[in-house]
Amino acid sequence: MNAFLKDIFGIFRIFEDVYERLKKILIPPQAYSWQTLIYLSVFSGVISSFAEGYVRDIIALCGWLFLIAGTAWYTTDDPLKVPGTYMPVGAVITGFLVAVFAFGNQKNLFTPMTIVLWPTIAALITAIPEFIEGSDIDSKARIPKPEARQKIIILVGSCMVISCWLQFYFVIDKWLQEYPSLLADDFQNSTFVITREEPEKVPANGVLILNQLQPLVEGQISEKPWSQVERWLLEANVRVGQLGKEILDNNLSGIREKELWRIEPRVANTKSGYILDLLSIWIGPSSSAKGYFLKKSCRIEPLATSRNRNTSSSVAEDKIAVAEINCDRTISIKRDTPPPQQ
Repeated sequence: MNAFLKDIFGIFRIFEDVYERLKKILIPPQAYSWQTLIYLSVFSGVISSFAEGYVRDIIALCGWLFLIAGTAWYTTDDPLKVPGTYMPVGAVITGFLVAVFAFGNQKNLFTPMTIVLWPTIAALITAIPEFIEGSDIDSKARIPKPEARQKIIILVGSCMVISCWLQFYFVIDKWLQEYPSLLADDFQNSTFVITREEPEKVPANGVLILNQLQPLVEGQISEKPWSQVERWLLEANVRVGQLGKEILDNNLSGIREKELWRIEPRVANTKSGYILDLLSIWIGPSSSAKGYFLKKSCRIEPLATSRNRNTSSSVAEDKIAVAEINCDRTISIKRDTPPPQQ
């Protein structure tokens, strides 16, 4: 029985300890305390949701200022250092709040600028007390002591380097979104870019261009009179260029990569007809100085066919030559400069 009562009282004692700790955290010991500022920030956030226009913005601004001040006060009462540095963890938290407040927006609080400037702002917040001496009531600016200057320079410089690397990451990520064909390049020798996935063997947009171009070319050549087709091949640069521009406008209008693709033909004579190579040439950045291009080959040959000709007394048949075109199903990639035009 006694053991049972001891267990019961022990449980009550645990709840009492938890209650005292929560009471110490939640109830301000005096009006001028960090808890008061946190409660004011929560109150401002609630009130701003009922306001409109510039009044809401002013109340929300006050709420952010109360939150930043209260967090900074609480985390500096008993500062916990980041391992290996003299930066308090509170400065990291306060720096994050300042970055979100300064560079976030209503749609997205965690913008790239927020993440990039977070380390630098945290370092500056850590360095500010070194420029102030005195108590909370009577304080004035000062030049940091010589032994503190080196620590400030190293800390701020290191955090600025981290910010630069974060900014570099967002720049590379933006490039890959605007120019997705860069993912088809080889980054094995890159010091900065590491891809978790294997690069595409053939850039998707280059394949899209040639797959869209092939039926258009076939429609202008297939079963057309041979003489008309030969005239078309003489003007292939202009005709394929116009078709390629339409394809780029219809399929790649939403990305900046559109300006880095050039569509050109190459025509070569054979014993039985012509070879028409359709090229989508990448003129953007590449790991190879020569760049690369994609090619789809089409064979164009004359095909004899009969055509009815009406005369006054009978129906006669004439033999005429029309074009037959057969294009490869596969698309090859050449990491070299395109062949010269003939």
